[in-house]
Amino acid sequence: MYNEQVEKLIEMALMDGELTEKEKQVLFKKAEAMGIDLDEFEMVLDARLFEKKQAMQASAPPPPTSPPAPAAPKSDKYGDVKKCPSCGAMVESFKTSCGYCGHAFTNVDANSSIERLFKMLNEAEDMRVMEKQTDNPFAAIGGALSDALSDISGPGKVDRKKMEIISNFPIPTTKDDMLEFLSLALPRAQKKGNFFTANQPENQIHNSFVNVWHSKCEQVIMKARFSMKDDKKTLEEINHYASTLKIK
Repeated sequence: MYNEQVEKLIEMALMDGELTEKEKQVLFKKAEAMGIDLDEFEMVLDARLFEKKQAMQASAPPPPTSPPAPAAPKSDKYGDVKKCPSCGAMVESFKTSCGYCGHAFTNVDANSSIERLFKMLNEAEDMRVMEKQTDNPFAAIGGALSDALSDISGPGKVDRKKMEIISNFPIPTTKDDMLEFLSLALPRAQKKGNFFTANQPENQIHNSFVNVWHSKCEQVIMKARFSMKDDKKTLEEINHYASTLKIK
């Protein structure tokens, strides 16, 4: 439309899709020197600038789309009630089975926590071995004398740690987890030996933990009786454990 020199200047000015005031001054000065009508020239510049922006927008890659926000996990809890995954009925949160369809509620996390309990107890027991190997001056004779001294003075540091772990263990909340805990804890909550053998080292160590295991079993049984009062079959199993441990 204009001579090659003016067209070149216009192309260079609009290369970035913008037209600064300085670029306008240079273009208008050149157009005026070439005898071009400035009003017409301004209209042409505005049209060229609009075309350049449109072309740049058309060739630009689409903006990256953000991945959709993950849906909030659906909860099966509604205040003090929960929804049965089998029939959808609303059931009180402490129930271990649905009163409408009989579906038993299980809890994988609670099951895992029972495994963690015994893992923690084993780790605490490993500390006893390490202490005997490093700090115990009687380790050379197998630690027998040290164990005897510990029996006289009461539970040592490791045993106290294990008792604390058992006492602080959270009570299971589902039928399967309660029954599993009681089956594992039952032999540990009963004393070993008779009048003549109770003071044997092995029995004495076992019996020092009986009270703490018995207390935890009692807590689980009381919880089970409350939450499974409508589950007669399971309640019979629970009461069998209670009778064995002489828990009323």
